[in-house]
Order: sequence, then C-alpha cells, then structure tokens
Amino acid sequence: MKRKQWYKDMTFYQIWPRSFKDGNGDGIGDLWGIYEKLDYIRSLGVDGIWFSPLYPSPNADYGYDIADYYNINSEYGDMDIFQKVLDRAHELGMKVIMDLVVNHTSDEHPWFLAAKKDKNSPYHDYYIWREGKRDKDGMSHPEDAKKNPNNWDSLFEGKAWEYVEEVDEYYLHIFAKKQPDLNHDNPAVREEVKKIMRFWLEKGVDGFREDVITFISKEEGLPNDYVMPAAKGLGYYSNGPHLHEYLQEYRRVAEEYDCFLLGEAPQMTPKKALPFIGEGKEQDLDMMFHFQHMEADCLMTDYLQLPFNLRKMKRAFSSWQNDLEGKGWNALYIENHDHPRIISRYGDEQYRVESGKMLAAMYLLQKGTAFVYQGQEIGMTNISLPTLEDYKDIQVKQNYNTWKGLFGEKKAMKLARKSCRDSARTPVQWSAGEHAGFTTGTPWFVINENYPQVNVESQLDDEDSLLSFYRKVIAYRKNPVIRYGTYWELEKNHRNLYVYERSYKGKKVLVVCSFTKKPVCYALPEGWQSPNVSKVLGNYEGREDVLRPYEVAVYEKA
Repeated sequence: MKRKQWYKDMTFYQIWPRSFKDGNGDGIGDLWGIYEKLDYIRSLGVDGIWFSPLYPSPNADYGYDIADYYNINSEYGDMDIFQKVLDRAHELGMKVIMDLVVNHTSDEHPWFLAAKKDKNSPYHDYYIWREGKRDKDGMSHPEDAKKNPNNWDSLFEGKAWEYVEEVDEYYLHIFAKKQPDLNHDNPAVREEVKKIMRFWLEKGVDGFREDVITFISKEEGLPNDYVMPAAKGLGYYSNGPHLHEYLQEYRRVAEEYDCFLLGEAPQMTPKKALPFIGEGKEQDLDMMFHFQHMEADCLMTDYLQLPFNLRKMKRAFSSWQNDLEGKGWNALYIENHDHPRIISRYGDEQYRVESGKMLAAMYLLQKGTAFVYQGQEIGMTNISLPTLEDYKDIQVKQNYNTWKGLFGEKKAMKLARKSCRDSARTPVQWSAGEHAGFTTGTPWFVINENYPQVNVESQLDDEDSLLSFYRKVIAYRKNPVIRYGTYWELEKNHRNLYVYERSYKGKKVLVVCSFTKKPVCYALPEGWQSPNVSKVLGNYEGREDVLRPYEVAVYEKA
C-alpha cells in the first residue's frame, strides 16, 4: 500500500487551547474562541491545525495529564463544539491533528484509580510498579528516597518513583507525580491506544502528534543509571528495546485511514531517527519533532540555559536537512508550548520585528512540513514575573529548585525566568483592548504587558508587519524549489550568519540570515550577482553590502 504524503505540502498552526481565545467569558481559552478565529488562522495561508490536548485533565501539566481519552475538557467545551470546529476547519481546507499522549496518563484516570487500589486488578499492570528496596530485615521504608526501586530521576519532580500505601509499591513517573507511566509491554495497553486512535480518526481527525512517544519502551529490569549526571534513567527509556515493534502496531491503525503520524522525540539525531521515519516498508512515523536545534542555548540534561551558539544551531538544522534528503521528511519548528518565545531567545526584543522576520524565513524556507505556534506570527515575547509562585508551570519549579542548590536563589530565579515554558503560554494578544481581546472575563494567567504594541489587530492591515511577513513566507513555501529542492549550507563557520541555498530543476533560492544587531559585511556568493538574480523576500528595502540588524534577504535565480 502506497502511503499518502499530502502532509509534505503543508504548514500547520499549533493551538495551545487554554491561551488561544476565550469564547464564553470565563477567562480560559476554549473551542468557541477557536471557532471564532478559524478564518483568521486560514488567512495565514496555513493548511492545518495541531491541537495540544483538549481532553479532560486535572491540569497538573495543563492537559498532558489525561483523565479521559474519549471526551473534551469541559473548560474547553464539549464534543458538539469540537465537531463543529473540526467540520469548519475541513470546510476551510485545513486538516486537523490531535495530541496523542500515551506515555502516561493522569493519576486521576480511571485506569490508575483502579490500579492503585488492588494489585489483582487487571489495570494494575497498565502501569509500571515495583517494590521498594528493603533492608536485610525485610522492612521497606517508603519515606526514604534511597529505598526507591532504582535511582532514576523524574524530569519534572524529584525522583521517578512514588509510593502507594494501598499496594505497598512504587509507580514510575518520568514526568510529574500525577503522570504515571503506562506499561506498553502489556498488550492490553497497546489495544487501548489503538482504540483511542480509532475513536478520533472515526470522528474525522487527520492524524496525531505523539507526545514523547520515544519513551514508551523501557529497558527490561529498569537498571540503575550510573552514566547520566542528571535526568538519571534517560538512557534506559529513550528509544527503548521494543519501541519499533510498538510503533508498528500503532502505524497499522493509521494505515486504515488517510492520516499521518508525527512523533515527539527527545534525545534524537538523524541517524537514530531514520529507522523510524525512513520512507520504506517499515516506516513507523512520517516525521519527528526533535530538539537538536533547540539545544543551541541549553544543556538538555538539566534544562540549563547557556549562551546562544549559532554554529550549534546551524549544525543541527543542516544535519537533519542533509541526512534525511531522499530518505525521510523533516518537521520544521522553532517555537511551541514547551519553549520560551523565539524572539526573546534567539532574536532581540529591541529589534523584535526585524529579528522575528529573520527567524521566520530562516526555518520556514527549509525542506519539510512547517509548524507555526500561536502568537509566533505577531512576535509575542517572554514574560518576567516577580516570584516563583507567580508561575504556573510545574517544570519551572523543579528547575528552580535544582539551580538554587547550584547557583543560589538570585541566579536560579534569573534562569527560571529566562527558560520557563510559561512564556509561551500567556494568552494570545488579539488587540490593544482590555485583556488583549483574549477574554471578557478575568484571564486565567497573566497577559504580557506589551500587548498594546504587540497584537493581531494592529498588524492585520499593515503590509510591513511581522504578521504580513509570515503570510508572505508561508505563501512562498508553495514554490517548488522550497517544496522539493535540495539544501546546501554556506558560511558554515560564520558566527553571526546563517546562509543556505535551495536548488531544484535548475532554479535556486538563497537565504541569508544575520543573527546580530551589529553590521556584517557580506558579498553574495559567486553566481549570485548576475542580472537574473532577484530579491523576493526581506525585512529591509534594497540591498546593501553590509547587512543591517537581523537582516534576512531571500534571492531567486532562474
């Protein structure tokens, strides 16, 4: 059976529902607000929507702790409004993909409630349980962290084990304590996953983004980790021994429908990815979200931010472009719900529009299916809140506590403000009106104080706005050179420039990006100074031999 590859022609818009648009005035984004803005989303030129979780959840991790896979969170609406949104999106020519979060559930999911009450329940083996280590006298000490079944760390909260007195066992949670890991080694769990997939595919969704899907297979015996200095255990559950086998089961469900599968894959490289996304008989996934280019300013073992290194980012982008050429397909993104805002991170808030345009063209004109995150198209930036208690995200509190022991409170708080996921989760700034036009009620979270200057309404009819530039670049992605062309990086060792060339059937596109506010002398490469070269996109008028702050220039050559 030949797989359909319509996803290769697409640009998706990611919605984190809680902060997108409130339609009923309760201060929380919802499906009524999304329905209201579908025409706006389509006007960007995108072809699809990716929804972060819409399912019922206690919100320990804002939707990534799911209590019911077969319903809609009442804060966001119900199944009727979801179907209305889905149908209208399809009428507008947009595909819709859902988050499939099956590495773990909420601890309030009925499966886990049954599992923690009775060892003999069939649901007990839906999760990963172990007895604690015991003293020679046979006594266990659940209050003593040293008695955990192994030395693995949680990525969100302390150690990766939580004791349950009713069954006298610990359950594994790679993320929050309220996110117990599912046991995919149990065939019954895999059947449940397939049922979930079919339920939503029957409703008409067009595919899934599979959350941390490369974590679902754990090493047999769950051995202690004496290699990783932090995030202990990562090497024993990332790309585990049965991952390919389990993904193949889920792939067979996808092939019953005209859909695609996108896997989130921490700790991934092109070489590791190709066995999963290589286009061939045993393809597990159509694409992967990797993190390599987002590690250009952080140490992923403890989420510590470091000075931005453009060369590191370029190496990552180029390796995925080159190593997947003719073998697999790239997923392109620079911003989502899990990362600080890109202008504050790799651009410059003083040159917010200029650096925002440069970053947009930099990644959108590479080869692959592109994803734009809500608010990215207007240049939303990071927030800085006074105290740790003002933040909502569970991960930032874990990071702060780790850093406080290393650097002290003041620096730990500075790092927390710079790196926290909450910066990407403030409400979308629709207008300069009250609460940025997000809600008529009281917003669930703070709104960035720059909303009077940075909002959708002020940019809609401004041809020179960042929003208009996103529309132009997304439209330009339909160019066959961008869709099909090969990629070649130039100026590889330049510390401030990212330059690459795309080529297809004798036509070429050159993308020149400056990552500094300082002037940079730059002459176009040989062959690009002839009369048949034209500038088709840029964030400044004309062309100079000295690149201006955060300048981007895109040239075509027939």
